Amino acid sequence: MRVAMFSGGRGAAGIARALLRVPGLELSLLINGYGNGLSTGALRRYLPGMLGPSNFRKNLLLHLDLGDPRRELLEHRLPAGTTAADLARLADGPLDYRIARELRVFAGRLRAEPDGLDLAGCALGNLVLAGAYLRLGEDFNAAVRTCAHTFGSPARLLNVTDGENAFLVALKEDGRVLADEADIVAPQDAVAIAGLFLLREPPGPAGLCGSPELLARRAATVTPNPEALAAVRDSDLIVYGPGTPHSALLPSYLTPGLAGAVAESRAAARVFVVNLGGGHDIQGLTATDLVDRTLAYLGDPGNERRTITHVLSRRGGSGGPAVPLGVVEHGCWAGARWIGADVEDPGRPGTHDGPRTAEALRAVLGEIPLARAG
Repeated sequence: MRVAMFSGGRGAAGIARALLRVPGLELSLLINGYGNGLSTGALRRYLPGMLGPSNFRKNLLLHLDLGDPRRELLEHRLPAGTTAADLARLADGPLDYRIARELRVFAGRLRAEPDGLDLAGCALGNLVLAGAYLRLGEDFNAAVRTCAHTFGSPARLLNVTDGENAFLVALKEDGRVLADEADIVAPQDAVAIAGLFLLREPPGPAGLCGSPELLARRAATVTPNPEALAAVRDSDLIVYGPGTPHSALLPSYLTPGLAGAVAESRAAARVFVVNLGGGHDIQGLTATDLVDRTLAYLGDPGNERRTITHVLSRRGGSGGPAVPLGVVEHGCWAGARWIGADVEDPGRPGTHDGPRTAEALRAVLGEIPLARAG
């Protein structure tokens, strides 16, 4: 069985881990590279043209146990005062030769251009991805493929685009612009986000005012990753995973050609998984609002193309986007079947229990006649 899941960094990690344990299941994770916070933003400024590696790094951890040294390496944050020479010495240590190679490449760039990047707080895994990016001719998707192979990822990690650089901004209903992905996920006032845009260049300081027309004139040109489109078309199950909607998920759906791939997919079940926790970017929005936004961003506001066939939400409980009572009673929204299930991790409120959610997804697919499921 082939599953394509739209994901971010850690919001759907538990679900992905559980799916990877299902015998005979092939998992493709579709991710965008618009992250721009703190050290990730600093790295992108240092290497103009490079997308944000953080969400890809986080998904390289899915199959690694807590004590695995590769996991510790990916997540290790560099202390203040770290230099290119320190990176080179680290590469000379007991590391996999492929990891050492990428670190040496990045250390060489830093020696040649020492100004413009403070390594304090940088995740070492991001620098491994950056070294691969430089070594492979500044091909971001090739770097992701190489690092997935290096770390033995059992999931296919696919950037939704062909690797073109773009900067994510949001426009609030009062005309203010949230200048990058970091602002979108940060604490903010209750004025709702009205739209998302991918720009060629950062728009400038936060707090600027704009309009959809003005931002559209500054739009970046991005093209879809053919591998991502193929993964969607060839999947038996499409999952719109949980995560931060306005940074991790909705921007992915802006990718040209993606909506068409969903419409053409052989997947009989296309399941939207409702967040269990809230977020600064979705305050005031209900679960049905998030479904509607997903449909709108995928160009199917009336769900006439069956872009979403099922919605999976928590049964009972509190927290996270509210589910209107009428939806629960009727078990339907926008033509999609609404399913309540016990999917919350009892030990971590607001987080999906991976095995329970994976089982609920398999149950949805099991209800579809085999003739439709292909």
